[in-house]
Amino acid sequence: MSQSFDVAVIGAGPGGYVAAIRCAQLGLNTVCIDEWKNPQGKPSLGGTCLNVGCIPSKALLESSENYERAARKFSAHGITVEGLSMSVPVMISRKDKIVSNFTGGVAMLFKKNKVTSMHGRAMLLESKKNENDENSIFWRIEVKDGDKAETIQAKHIIIATGSTPRTLSFAPVDNKRILDNTGALALTEVPQRLGVIGGGVIGLEMGSLWRRLGADVTILEALPQFLMAADEQVAKEARKIFTRESGLVIRTGIQISSIRTSEGNITVEYTDAADAEGNLQKLEVDKLIVAVGRVPNTAGLGAENVGLKLDDRGYIEVDASCRTNLPNIYAVGDVVRGPMLAHKASEEGVAVAESIAGQAGHANLDAIPWVIYTSPEIAWVGKTEQELKAAGIQYKSGQFPFMANGRARALGETGGFVKMLADADTDRILGVHMIGPYVSEMIAEAVVAMEFSATSEDIARIVHAHPSLSEVLHEAALGVDKRAIHI
Repeated sequence: MSQSFDVAVIGAGPGGYVAAIRCAQLGLNTVCIDEWKNPQGKPSLGGTCLNVGCIPSKALLESSENYERAARKFSAHGITVEGLSMSVPVMISRKDKIVSNFTGGVAMLFKKNKVTSMHGRAMLLESKKNENDENSIFWRIEVKDGDKAETIQAKHIIIATGSTPRTLSFAPVDNKRILDNTGALALTEVPQRLGVIGGGVIGLEMGSLWRRLGADVTILEALPQFLMAADEQVAKEARKIFTRESGLVIRTGIQISSIRTSEGNITVEYTDAADAEGNLQKLEVDKLIVAVGRVPNTAGLGAENVGLKLDDRGYIEVDASCRTNLPNIYAVGDVVRGPMLAHKASEEGVAVAESIAGQAGHANLDAIPWVIYTSPEIAWVGKTEQELKAAGIQYKSGQFPFMANGRARALGETGGFVKMLADADTDRILGVHMIGPYVSEMIAEAVVAMEFSATSEDIARIVHAHPSLSEVLHEAALGVDKRAIHI
């Protein structure tokens, strides 16, 4: 007889493993099925985020920033470093150890919370009536691991299969010379010339990482403007800093014609919208990162077996509570609508677990923070100015630069600013946008404020420690009412 569970979670990334743990905490007999294997061919929980995404990329970014501080910034503090060098293999080894610790940590959390972990690829089969309750059903799932296959059943299913890198037919990834995020995180030496196709989060983080370590980096972006998802003013400031101080070459409005590989080079031929004559241009690089977004991972799930609805882009269709068109089947994270962010997936996973247990699960997609871990960092929550203008919403704006902040001056990180947008009538905060040091941490205050429907006046009236970076947010809130003090 096949194993039977209250909940089967498919996928052990931030959406899946968090959902599984929360289900178990709520007393539900839970299994989490995942097929990820590490480079040694062993099961590795945590999905893209822990294995080849959020965690390893931040480990390498921190290493590269430390190197840059020693090479370019310590001298301003009177610190002299002689014979500075960088061992990329040691850096990669440190990253791998961090990944191993975290993926192993998920396994320990499963054990602690009595979550059954199964390795293999899950495929939905069909539903059948519960013999003991004609009004309820069980879903059957095949779990295949190599030549072994097992069928289990569950009353509820949470699909959290995540996403995979979007591919380009003319740039086949081999993770030796043409790389996706996995290959970009595993280079064993600094390429002399690095090309990046895509100027989004992944492209910027990987490009800035290897630029700090000495690579000549050129980013080619198809969209006409840089970082179009961010607030336009933040995007302009970011581009100015990245090109002037970081040395990144960023080109937008690019149409790639071909990519050719030879023994010594990768040649990218493209046209640039800035060139009115449309002349064909060439970029020759040693390594090429393809970072043109991600697509939902629904292939092989068995959606057609059970009638699970997907949209024309492959996303699973869900309602506001992450319910699919099928009874007792939910989907969360990158595989459904909304931003492809690990923390969004986790919150949806918790919300679904609590809904299954009869509680009021909730995930507010209007208050999801975004962060780009460049230097300076970029973070935002809520609406951008361009979105408010397009929607015809009347708003007020307050802004304050890090240049006028004592803590930022002490850090030697004075680029960027914080901008707050508030409703012109109610003063309710509609969006907060930041570029500067450690804004990945500062954005949390803005998220809390928006979750509790705070006004700019609420933030303006809250005491912020001095000297601290958070004072920049405080002054931006004061600026909404044109009463910032220190500028």
